[in-house]
This record gives sequence, structure tokens and C-alpha cells, in this order.
Amino acid sequence: MPSHPPKLSSRRRWPLTVGLGLAALLCASTAWAAEGSTPLRLTVGLDSGQQAPDVDVALKVLFTLTILTLAPSIVLMMTCFTRIVIVLSFVRSALTLPGTPSNQIIVGLSLFLTYFIMEPVWAQVDAQAVRPYMAKQITSEQAWDAAAKPLRTFMLKQARPKDVDLFASLGRVSVSSADQLPLKIVIPAFVLSELRTSFQMGFLLFIPFILVDLVVASVLMSLGMMMMPPATVALPLKILLFVLVDGWQLIVRSLVLSFGS
Repeated sequence: MPSHPPKLSSRRRWPLTVGLGLAALLCASTAWAAEGSTPLRLTVGLDSGQQAPDVDVALKVLFTLTILTLAPSIVLMMTCFTRIVIVLSFVRSALTLPGTPSNQIIVGLSLFLTYFIMEPVWAQVDAQAVRPYMAKQITSEQAWDAAAKPLRTFMLKQARPKDVDLFASLGRVSVSSADQLPLKIVIPAFVLSELRTSFQMGFLLFIPFILVDLVVASVLMSLGMMMMPPATVALPLKILLFVLVDGWQLIVRSLVLSFGS
């Protein structure tokens, strides 16, 4: 019986196939080079002659995406949203209701109240900056300056002079009038003032609910019910008191009027 050569397996066959293909390409490129023709070239990446414009466009796209990502946070920090959402969170904590109302309701109510309070400012921005820029009457730099004026006026009206002087001294900025202050001074001073004001309002909100806790604890102790947790009895009383005085309307009214002074 004639002996047949052993067959190569598929795993042993593919290196031989790849090697034969590379050898064929090498021979073909050598022949093309000998004939004076241009060999095959594989280029991966950017051409050196056009690298600077492509990199510039890539940086612009990256900068634009970064601005769009941070824009909601920047806009919210420059409006009354900070004070409103903190005060509403204090209300929930004072009622000892950690999950009611939910975060979505608090943030949604804060956004609508922010739109209600900031609507005159947005109208000024639209009339002084957006519409002239869309009509090509002013440049982008002029539109930015015109849009910053109403926001600067609003923030300076709510910011404490002490906080403005703090950041002006830290930034070594001296101007003749407050309207000439840059936004890098006005924005942090406004946020710091908003935090202080919101915590003051939160402290005032806690006082009636703390009194309810003290009264309930004293009554339970006088009745000898020391094993009864005061929070179990105080919680429905807090909710009843809050509903009877129409607490949500009082809080919303106080928040809106606090920005009108």
C-alpha cells in the first residue's frame, strides 16, 4: 500500500497560507520597484501636511462638548435654583420624611419656580442679546456682554457685599462700580450668599417642628409612656400641623418674595 503524506490540520495550515501570501506580496512589490512603478503603501493616521487643521477642529469639538455637558450646572448655579432646592430639601428633613416628596418632585418644582422667578431676566437676555445676534446686528462678543448684564444685575442684587468684597480681594480685582465686576467674581459670591440664605431659611423651618418634638416627648414622659418612641407620635402631628397652616403655599410664597427684595 502506498503511503499517503499526512494531512495538515487547519491550525497548522493557516501559518503556511499567510506566509505564502506575504512572500507573494514581497515578490510583487520587488518586481514593481524594479519596473519603476510605485509600490503599494498603507497609511494609518493623519497626513502631516493637514494635521494642524484636523487637531484644531478636534479641540473645538471637544471644547464644545465639554461646554454642553457643564452648561446645565453652570446655568443653575447662576439662577435662584440653588436656594429653592436647598430650602425644599430642608422642609423634607424637618418633616422627618426622607423619601417624601421624592427627589424628582423637589427638583421639578425647583425648576418651575426658577423659571417663574427668572422669566423677567430671560426676557431681557432675549431682547438685548439673542434677538440682535440672530438678526446679525451684533457680534458674538457683543451678544455675550449684553447677555451677561441682566444676569450680573440679578446676582449682585442677591449677593451680599461682604461676599463680593471677599472674592474681589482674593482675585485682586478693583473696579469703580459693581456693574464692571467680571463674572468670575460675581458668580462665586452669589453662590456663597445663596447657601447662607438657604441655610438661614432652613433653620427657621426647623423651629416649629422641633417644638412639636419637645411637646410630644414631654407629654409621653409625663404619662409614663417612656417606651413609646416620640417620633412615632410626632410624625402625624407634624404632617397635620403642616397641612393646617398650608405649609407648601407659605414656603413657596416666602421663596418667591425673598428674591423680590
